[in-house]
Amino acid sequence: MRIGLTLPQLGEHVDVGAVREFATSAEELGFASLWVQEHLFYPEQNESIYGGRHTTSVHPAYRSVLGATELMAYVAACTRTVMIGSSILVAGYHRPIELAQRLSTLDVLSGGRLVAGLGAGWSDEEHGQMDVDPRTRGRRMSELVQAVQACWGPDPVQFDGEFFTIPRSVVRPKPVQQPHPPLLSGLRSATGLARTAALFDIWNPSSGTPEALLDQLATMAGMRPDGADPVRLFLRSYLQRPTDAVGSGGHGIEGVQGDLRTALAAGAEQLIVELNFWDEMDSAAHWAEAPSRLAVLLETAAELTTSKASA
Repeated sequence: MRIGLTLPQLGEHVDVGAVREFATSAEELGFASLWVQEHLFYPEQNESIYGGRHTTSVHPAYRSVLGATELMAYVAACTRTVMIGSSILVAGYHRPIELAQRLSTLDVLSGGRLVAGLGAGWSDEEHGQMDVDPRTRGRRMSELVQAVQACWGPDPVQFDGEFFTIPRSVVRPKPVQQPHPPLLSGLRSATGLARTAALFDIWNPSSGTPEALLDQLATMAGMRPDGADPVRLFLRSYLQRPTDAVGSGGHGIEGVQGDLRTALAAGAEQLIVELNFWDEMDSAAHWAEAPSRLAVLLETAAELTTSKASA
């Protein structure tokens, strides 16, 4: 099992030096992957269900968010071997040809290091900015994935669906990874698990006991298309959740070490650690230092893996 980190992305204090130092340090230390998320703007009056609660104030870190694909492209140029992924891009903010081109470009420029995470999102206000009815976001996401996969397939490409139509076309570049970069989902509902089983390669939940996670993986295994490989598990952990009170300190490094044990017991390939809401990430300098501070997690993962192998 390996460990990934979310990139410096949220907050006014994030700058190019912090991103560059964080990414190169994380790669040198042996972290497996670097991740982005996607949000567009900060509505002062939030009417959406955020963190499972209606009209909850959105975390102040979201007042400034670096663009997801642009951040991935910059980090691809700063690094050589580390996996670069989105967890997640919001499907409602994209259309198939545009998204296929962006993600193919990232896969080409990174030398085949992209993991493409897509989700349904939660912000009605942001969907409104993209002229997308949030009530259709699940069906629209499924069709978007199918249309993007068509764009990544052989030319000529043609697609006709409820939301998208692509005329007979040449759509290039194609991604380096074939038949396509790994597709990641964080969906948790019964419908979401069915969508993950049908369309995605990796599942990226953010909580659960080993027993619950294994049960949900087994459920998806029973819904996989014939001949498809099992859904891979990348568990997500938070040093501090966005719904935790600012100043509370959150889960902390010891809490993430506990999540490592859960991830190993559930058979996860990776644990992705979210830093952007952690109180201690309050300056560019603290971001630059963070991979070294979190290197203890690499040691814990190695120790736990060795103990499991020898048991």
